[in-house]
Amino acid sequence: NILAATVRSAIETASDKLKGLPLYAGGKSLGGRMTSTAASKEVLSNVKGIIFFGFPLHAPNKQSSDRAEQLFKVNVPMLFLQGTRDKLADLNLLKPIIKQLKDKARLHIIEGADHSFHVLKSSGRKDEQVIGELAESSLEWVKRMQNLS
Repeated sequence: NILAATVRSAIETASDKLKGLPLYAGGKSLGGRMTSTAASKEVLSNVKGIIFFGFPLHAPNKQSSDRAEQLFKVNVPMLFLQGTRDKLADLNLLKPIIKQLKDKARLHIIEGADHSFHVLKSSGRKDEQVIGELAESSLEWVKRMQNLS
């Protein structure tokens, strides 16, 4: 798979350039899915965890959890950042998967956000605030992972 190979190549480059620093990989939607695909097939050098910004669990409005199978083969902690209005990840399907992954996964729900993390004006929040929440949650999780290792 070309996309998973690209992920591995990017991680190898980062490892070479940032010698000794812990790496956290991931991506938005397909980027995160391909990162987990790569990690499910072989250990990703120096990667301490994966962060998913909107994991695409299924096609829009076609609820399924088939895309989750690879997650059980990933050997590093995972953080899932998901919006409650995400049409590519029904939380009623994702929450039991997170529970099955046990301590290996954490779910942070962004209230009112869609797959692109946009929120309705009626929510009283701005997209910039949501991006701040994503960054803060990611940083908090990475710090927690560093303290555990």
